[in-house]
Amino acid sequence: MVVGTGIIDIFVNDSRSLKEKRTILRRILGRMKNAFNISVAEVGEYDDWKRCLIGFSMVGNERRFINSKMDKVVNFVEGLNLADIVNVDIEIYNVSDVCNGRGENGLNEFQEG
Repeated sequence: MVVGTGIIDIFVNDSRSLKEKRTILRRILGRMKNAFNISVAEVGEYDDWKRCLIGFSMVGNERRFINSKMDKVVNFVEGLNLADIVNVDIEIYNVSDVCNGRGENGLNEFQEG
């Protein structure tokens, strides 16, 4: 299993209050969820009315697919023209069977052996 996580640091030019920032942020988050069916949330800079950190994640079977999809997510946010992207931090990693709850005997730890 391959897991991709990302944080997009954005600057909202048109915001003059926290309320305006959150309105724009809701539009961005909603469009990201609808377009890509990913987990996404505001993860930082809560009290700054010009900046925001958006965290997102996805799971798949192939590293190449996850990398491509994550690039498309970042390009999508940039193409919305609702905010400027300041920085992007993306991590992609493999999760082995050991982390999937499989014990030494190969049985799922939640199954009786």
